[in-house]
Amino acid sequence: MKARLVFALAAALWGAGTARDHFDAWIARTELPPLNIATGAEVVARDGQLLRAWTVADGRWRLAAQLQTTDPLWRGMLLAYEDRRFYRHSGIDLRAMARAAWQSARAGRVVSGGSTLTMQVARLLEESGTGRLAGKLRQMRLALALERQLSKDEILGLYLHLAPYGGNLEGLRAASLSWFAREPSRLTPAQAALLVALPQAPEARRPDRHLARAKAGRDRVLSVAEAAGLLEPEAAQAARSEALPRARRPFPQLAPHLTDRLRREDPQSLRIATTIDAALQTRLEALAREALRGAGERVQIALLLADHQSGEILASVGSAAYDNDARQGFVDMTRALRSPGSTLKPLVYAMAFDEGLAHPETLMEDRPVSFGAYAPQNFDRRFRGTIRVAEALRASLNIPVVTLTEALGPERLVQAMRRAGMRPVIPGRATPGLAVALGGVGVTLEDLSTLYAMLARGGRVRPLSPLPQARDEGVRLLSEVAAWQTGQILAGIPPPDGSPDGRIAWKTGTSYGHRDALALGWDGRYVAGVWMGRADGTPVPGAFGADLAAPVLFQMLARARPQPVPLPPPPPATLMVENARLPQPLQRFRPRGAILAPGTAPEISFPPDGAEVALEGAPLLARVRGGTAPYTWLANGAPLQIATRAEEVQLALASQGPLLLSVIDAKGRAARVRVTLSP
Repeated sequence: MKARLVFALAAALWGAGTARDHFDAWIARTELPPLNIATGAEVVARDGQLLRAWTVADGRWRLAAQLQTTDPLWRGMLLAYEDRRFYRHSGIDLRAMARAAWQSARAGRVVSGGSTLTMQVARLLEESGTGRLAGKLRQMRLALALERQLSKDEILGLYLHLAPYGGNLEGLRAASLSWFAREPSRLTPAQAALLVALPQAPEARRPDRHLARAKAGRDRVLSVAEAAGLLEPEAAQAARSEALPRARRPFPQLAPHLTDRLRREDPQSLRIATTIDAALQTRLEALAREALRGAGERVQIALLLADHQSGEILASVGSAAYDNDARQGFVDMTRALRSPGSTLKPLVYAMAFDEGLAHPETLMEDRPVSFGAYAPQNFDRRFRGTIRVAEALRASLNIPVVTLTEALGPERLVQAMRRAGMRPVIPGRATPGLAVALGGVGVTLEDLSTLYAMLARGGRVRPLSPLPQARDEGVRLLSEVAAWQTGQILAGIPPPDGSPDGRIAWKTGTSYGHRDALALGWDGRYVAGVWMGRADGTPVPGAFGADLAAPVLFQMLARARPQPVPLPPPPPATLMVENARLPQPLQRFRPRGAILAPGTAPEISFPPDGAEVALEGAPLLARVRGGTAPYTWLANGAPLQIATRAEEVQLALASQGPLLLSVIDAKGRAARVRVTLSP
């Protein structure tokens, strides 16, 4: 008898074990659906805030999210309401299923569900229904298989992305942004409760269509949370009185032109991090709309603001209205080729300072002049006679800047623009002429902002970018002295808003035919650019940069920071004297055509152009050939020796690196070489 009992027990255990083995094998053979959930691409600001997002291929809003960054209260409410034993069961909660069956039998209707969160994930993965027995069995099998393949947090992560929230909203993050215009990292109890209730009946509980049902579902979750100790009674009652959203919110669409471009350039990336300051971008987009009030239905605007020290673009407004057809708002006017008007003049003057051709106190002539068939005119058709260089730049006179460009060479001006990070386009791809200095070249607002950032950085070139980039000192284009002198002149232009001058270095430009009105400027931290005009390039009668764009420039900088960051002090090598105390060749500028004295022009015979010279603690030996004594020697625009008659000199230099060495003879003729000094 005992032997038969032992045998029967062993047989039963063997049978149970065999059944379990078959069951395990059956679960192991479960074919899992794809677990890589597609999410929409997004571009984010410097602090991670969403600037722009796109739907997935089928038009659903589903955005990447991390479980650990969701509001803990939402997680607690979800488990308390949907699956209290989630972290203890293996995919199927038999106790919950038995309870649901008993409640339904007693009430004659479905009172509660027995599906675990894992079973819900299984249903969402396969988009299967819940009403049929075969579907429920498939969900149970898949739930058990998922539990063997994934961790609990990974399963919750799937739910986080797949739960439906009404319409084409899927996943907690898309729902939180659409219903509450906020990330799900911090939610009110009422918001968390609604986001728990919605997936149970995403269409029937949509607050924009069925407000009463949405409130009932939310309040039921709040009651469960209160009973579970997640909320104090007072907090739960306050949450029940909180208003529900009446409509979906649009997803963020900040910097639409820029974000579109970044996605086109990197279509494979799902998350593109930028240097954009979302709050500043919002303020400047509002400023762009304000600036166009009363400006005419076809007038458009573009704004760009960057940190000139780091090169980070902080705000980029391609137009005032992304979808405005009358103004062609879809065109990104920060990157459209336009004439710069007079905004290139600061570069010409800075190059002249750097080459030893002029000083801010140098006198030059503003009189009728012709260069072959080209006879430039000032904008107002007036002539000022003898004028200081600084005054000529502040007044934006055309004749003096063309005279300087002729001395420098227009090709050198264009090459300097390219070295500054610009991409100038000469009309018809012709040889650059003197008209380049007055705007006879195609550039973009980004180009001009990059140029002014170089001046603000003391003559060092660093490209402006909306993407994070490694910090470096940049490549030197101009001496620190020449860049500072130019900025100091521009800071002396009276501001359009009547505030004290000297705080912002700025310049305006108006292109031929009043097609473009521009203003660019900088303070101690920011560089800003404004363009106004018509996107199709047709004239805007009466449009001037000083009238239209300049006030917007100052408002931009004020919205970036109420008080401007101070401009830097002069570099130690800056020659700050009045005209009478300048070296004789710098007291008055003489154009090349005015040099009539006999004799050959000076030439620096040593060191040769492009050489690297090892000083080894000694002065630099320099030798001039030709020209008329006395000579003035300059290093990076700063005088070293004045009125020396010797053709060979010893020049004491305190620093190493790139050096522009210039010599000017008694007739104002100059020669220069670029060398590199090493210790």
